[in-house]
Amino acid sequence: MEFSDRSQSLAGFLRTRRERLAPAEVGLQRGPRRRTSGLRREEVAQLAHIGVAWYTALEQGRNVRPSEQVLESLAKALRLSPDERRHLFLLALGHDPVETVPNDGVPPAIEQLVQSLHPTPAYVMGRRWDVAAINPAAELVLRFHEWGEPHPANLVWRFFTYPGTPNRDWEQWQRVAGGIVAQFRADSARYPGDPAFEALAADLQAVSSDFRHYWSQYEVRDTPAWHNKLIHPLLGRLDFENISLHPTGNRDLRLAIYLPDAATKAKLAEALGQKGTDDV
Repeated sequence: MEFSDRSQSLAGFLRTRRERLAPAEVGLQRGPRRRTSGLRREEVAQLAHIGVAWYTALEQGRNVRPSEQVLESLAKALRLSPDERRHLFLLALGHDPVETVPNDGVPPAIEQLVQSLHPTPAYVMGRRWDVAAINPAAELVLRFHEWGEPHPANLVWRFFTYPGTPNRDWEQWQRVAGGIVAQFRADSARYPGDPAFEALAADLQAVSSDFRHYWSQYEVRDTPAWHNKLIHPLLGRLDFENISLHPTGNRDLRLAIYLPDAATKAKLAEALGQKGTDDV
């Protein structure tokens, strides 16, 4: 969407959000002469602590570029939902807001979904790529219990330090490794100065020359679907199409699903049927 188109969409979005708010909802008196049930422009400007003329220019679709701080103030003044707040940033700046408060809690419905996908491997990871929920099939494939300190639940740490990683096809591994680091860097930028990200990146650079190489490239990208071929120590070759999704309303969580081909699915079903999840 071009900037001019976004400006017009932003203008309409702000106007409709303003008009739906009753004065009483924000602690204002309606007054006997009010002709509209919504807020006036000057009232929104007052609540957001910005100038009336500047807010009017925004609502008229003129060429003004608000800062993230102004957008945060408008989101609070207009009582926007998380989805509406994200939409406001996309219209005004062309990108999602930079988050400052993590939300890594896994909703019960998402936990239930992960477990119901059995025998398809699935897991949920938080903003720093730490596993927050995992089903038995993913436990069998990823061998979660073998991951090492100091980041035993982290997928980036596992990818670059797990002893079984060299069993992967080297050409594929290099391609996937570069993509993982680019995705991880893009995610870390949403939390500038977060000590958890900084500590993990520092530890990875200290132990992995491959991570240092890709980290120094400063590549960033979103999460694509990709084919994953690995050699499992017990099951042999396994082939998956990897899909990554964000649960609705929470960009801090990512649901990863490893869709197996027919042969891989049969191996997983047999292996999981022969042993209890406590033995995986």
